Amino acid sequence: MKKIMTAILFLLIAAFAMPVKAQLSTDSWGLGFGFKYPRLISSNTSPLNSNYGAYLSIQRNFSEHIALRLEGSYSHMESEFTDLFRVTNTTVSNVLGGNLDFMYYLVPCEPVSPYLFVGGGVAYHMLDNYATTFLKENDLVAKFNGGFGVEWAIDSDWKFVSEAAYHLTLNSELDGAIGLGEINGKDSYLAVNLGLLYYFDKGPQSKYCQLYSGITVDQEKVDYDRIEEMVKKHIPKEVVKEVVVEKAVAQAARNDNWVLVGVNFDFDKATLRPEAYPILLHATTVMLNNPDLKVEIQGHTDSIGSESYNQKLSEKRANAVKNYLLARGIAANRLSIKGFGETSPMADNNTADGRAMNRRIEFKTN
Repeated sequence: MKKIMTAILFLLIAAFAMPVKAQLSTDSWGLGFGFKYPRLISSNTSPLNSNYGAYLSIQRNFSEHIALRLEGSYSHMESEFTDLFRVTNTTVSNVLGGNLDFMYYLVPCEPVSPYLFVGGGVAYHMLDNYATTFLKENDLVAKFNGGFGVEWAIDSDWKFVSEAAYHLTLNSELDGAIGLGEINGKDSYLAVNLGLLYYFDKGPQSKYCQLYSGITVDQEKVDYDRIEEMVKKHIPKEVVKEVVVEKAVAQAARNDNWVLVGVNFDFDKATLRPEAYPILLHATTVMLNNPDLKVEIQGHTDSIGSESYNQKLSEKRANAVKNYLLARGIAANRLSIKGFGETSPMADNNTADGRAMNRRIEFKTN
């Protein structure tokens, strides 16, 4: 037994130590096996610690979260009772169990993946030296079970499994003792499982985990012609004129609002897009060449979402631009931010193009 426990401990340490990246399939088949420690929960006898068992299971994962498992097990459980002569006796309950469990994985994409399960089955008990002598020595009873467990990834196919389960039988015969006056009693037992799970058949690799773990989807090519059409359609002519007119910055920039055409954001995001960097780099150059110029960075959103949420989102967008300028060497005392939320649209929020233009940044200079 000591060697077995040492081997189990080694497997658990290995599962913790190995930096395994979870690789999940859309569906799969798994074969599980291992040891269990069962323990009776009974008011009619006193449970002992000299218990042991084993299990074998096969499970079908229908999706990243949902699985169905069929398990067979053997449990040896002991308990004590005192007879009429005040002699302490040991009852042995050997149980052959069969369970069908519904399983739900809470975070299936992680290398340490917890799950919940609930189900039912049967227990065939074989009693020895039991208190209530009129009970059948061998009998079959239905039961319900439920619990939780954790799969620890060893590699893409093998998992170390630790699990705790509660089993409730539909009569009071599992411990071989029925109390005086007991009617419709029910025995139960706990079981802790430690074992291995091998996924021997897998479907296509899941894309759910790629998105979950932050692997980005391939970016579509930026359609600059479409951006130009959007600019011409939605930006007021006088604003465009302010952006493209050539005049001395030191004079023209004072008390002006610059619309940074191209510094726009994806829906519900405050992350700078690739096409924004050349524009912000040019703005940085202007500010470095005019050290007395100060800028209020103004963030805007479209009209989707609540006003309070959009207000905070517009401030985050302004902060993203401020952080870029700070990283490029612009002094913090020359920069301030202000969020306008959805209150100052420059285009029609009823169209997708208009909303895209409204997710923008403006500079107010002084």
